[in-house]
Amino acid sequence: MEIGTDLLIIGAGPFGLATAAYAKHLGISHMVVGKPMEFWKMNMPKGMYLRSKCDWHLDPLGRDTIERFLASQGLTVLQVESLSLDLYLRYAQWFQEQKAITPLAVHVRRLDYSAQAARFQAVTHDDRIINACQVVVAVGFKYFKHLPLEIVRRLPPLRISHTCDLVTFDGLRDKRCLIVGGRQSAFEWAALIHEAGASIVHVCHRHDTPAFTASDWSWVNPLVDRIAKEPGWFRNLSAAAQKEIQDHLWAEGRLKIEPWLESRVFKEGIKLWPRCQIADCIEVPDGSLAIKLDNGETVIVDHVIAATGYEVNIASVPFLADGNLLQQLAIGNGFAELDEHLQKNIPGLFITSMAAVQDFGPFWAFTAAARASAQIIGSGLHAGHDAARSGEGSAVEKSRL
Repeated sequence: MEIGTDLLIIGAGPFGLATAAYAKHLGISHMVVGKPMEFWKMNMPKGMYLRSKCDWHLDPLGRDTIERFLASQGLTVLQVESLSLDLYLRYAQWFQEQKAITPLAVHVRRLDYSAQAARFQAVTHDDRIINACQVVVAVGFKYFKHLPLEIVRRLPPLRISHTCDLVTFDGLRDKRCLIVGGRQSAFEWAALIHEAGASIVHVCHRHDTPAFTASDWSWVNPLVDRIAKEPGWFRNLSAAAQKEIQDHLWAEGRLKIEPWLESRVFKEGIKLWPRCQIADCIEVPDGSLAIKLDNGETVIVDHVIAATGYEVNIASVPFLADGNLLQQLAIGNGFAELDEHLQKNIPGLFITSMAAVQDFGPFWAFTAAARASAQIIGSGLHAGHDAARSGEGSAVEKSRL
């Protein structure tokens, strides 16, 4: 089965949904492929709370906001912050309904590009073929989980899980766990695992324990809005100015932990080990792990959890690796190099979300940038759409490469 569209959006998370809403506003024929909010549903635990505030909504037009959703439910911002994962998923579903976005709930298996035809062709896992003039890759965090080799190589196989793969905790009841990491996810997983009945949860991290105090995000939206209006603003800053912004976001997002977690973490059954890391590991006869920390202490655990975040390597996106695009992409430091419209060196190929942080700044790893991303891509999409319409026709009219 072959389908033609002017625009193919791969990914149905926040960035993909925001892009679809803006493409519809611009009158561009488009298709979204992906299971809606799949990573949020499958790789985040029940009972999780978000760090984002209600003003980090998805609508590039500023209409279908989180606050409007709350009003439709008879709720106020004060009643719901901090935002729960469940509430945010309900907002995302409502947003889809308001914008009439109906993704094709399959995954793309392969993406190819024909320079001669100036067309993209995607093949899905159920063997549908989608031909498109332009493509937006909005895959979020899914393919970029980071398991540091210096940790993995010290542990027996299958005895470590990344936080995104460990989102149900029933199997850890009465177990002893070690979480490696010192940011929000490490402490939230510690609380949730302890509350699920683990006998002891150790948390080790190389730095001081962050402060349990509210982060100040008030400065983020103005900068993101500026990038939406001046897409080259961040990328054209000096290295020192970029680092200052990155350090500011790091201080708010990484050196602080949400205060509502403090009472759930500082209690019997959770032990913090700041300023240390794993030095060695021995699997003892009963199957437990004797993990020596570099401060000289040893902890006995049954499982290790890596709260070690994400690291972009665009080559790890399967449908790019399996198609003919990777060898055509300009890549630096694992990132695809983007122009001021989030467009690659291949005309009509746009890449956003976390995979764009190198050129557009650290905000692109947060939902705060989803609507700005849609506006920036939209200006490039509109130009490409007009060119296609005035040239040889749309992908709907020319459905074969």
